Amino acid sequence: MGKKLTLCASHAPGMDRDTEGALGKEFRRGVAEARERVAEFDPELVVLFGGDHRRAFARVAPSFAVAYTADLLPEGGHESASLNVPTELARELAFSLVAADFDIAVGRDVSLDHAFGQPLHHYLADPATTEVIPLPVNCASPPLPSAARALAFGRQVGAFFDQLDKRVLFIGTGGLSHSPPSLEDERHDKSEEERRAQIQAGKEQAAQAIKPDWDRAFLDAVGRWDETELLRLADRATEDAGVGANEVRTWLAAGAAGGGRPVTPLAYEPVPDWITGMGVAVSSPS
Repeated sequence: MGKKLTLCASHAPGMDRDTEGALGKEFRRGVAEARERVAEFDPELVVLFGGDHRRAFARVAPSFAVAYTADLLPEGGHESASLNVPTELARELAFSLVAADFDIAVGRDVSLDHAFGQPLHHYLADPATTEVIPLPVNCASPPLPSAARALAFGRQVGAFFDQLDKRVLFIGTGGLSHSPPSLEDERHDKSEEERRAQIQAGKEQAAQAIKPDWDRAFLDAVGRWDETELLRLADRATEDAGVGANEVRTWLAAGAAGGGRPVTPLAYEPVPDWITGMGVAVSSPS
C-alpha cells in the first residue's frame, strides 16, 4: 500500500490576475505552506477532483468523470498545456468505478480551466511532468450529485489507489462561499465574451455574497472530518453560501479518497475582489 496526502483549496481567477500579490496575503501564506507540505510528500501521482464551470461539460454534464487525456486552457497568465495523464491507469480507475456502480463519463482530449490549472500551478513544482488524473465533478449544472454521493465517489477512488504502491496526492479544488454571476443562471452556451461581461456587471453584488461564518463552519468540520456536518453544510451550499460553494463537493471527494482523516485548515481569508472566501487545508500524510 502506498501513501496518501489530501490537499483542499479554493481557486479564483482573480488571484492569478493579481500579479503583484497585493490581495489575499493570508491565503497566499497558506498556499506557500501547503506547497511546502506537498514538496515534502513528493507525490508520484496527483488525483485532482475539480468542478467544471460549464466549459468541458456544457451540453452534457455528468455527475462524475475520469479524463483519459486532457489539457489546460490558457488562463491567468499561463499558456495552454497538455497534462501528463497516465491513460492506462485512468482507464483502469474508470472501469473499477463502473464495476462499483458509479455511472461515470470518460473524457478524451478534455480542455480544463482554472479549477484544474490553478491548483496544479500553485502546489506542484512541475505540473507539466507530474502524472495527473483529472476527475471532474459536476458542481455547476443542476441536478448536482448529492454531498453523500460525492463522499462515496471519493471513497471508491481511494479504495482503487490503495492497491498501488505510490505516493498519491488527492486534491479537491473550489469553494468556499461565492456566487459567480456567470453560474447564477443555467445557460450552457455562453461565449467567453458573454461570460466575462456577466461577471463584470455583477461583480459588486458578488463581492458582498461571501459568507465567512459558513466558510469557517465548513473549515472547522473539515479539520475534524465531521461527515455529518460536512453533508449538512454541503447540501445547503446554494442557499447558505452561493452557487459557487457547491464546489466543496470536490473537498468531500478528495478527503474521502485520502482516508476520511482530518484535513487541517492552514489559512482562510474572504477576498471581495476575487468574490470568494478563500481557504486551504492539508491532511497529514498516511
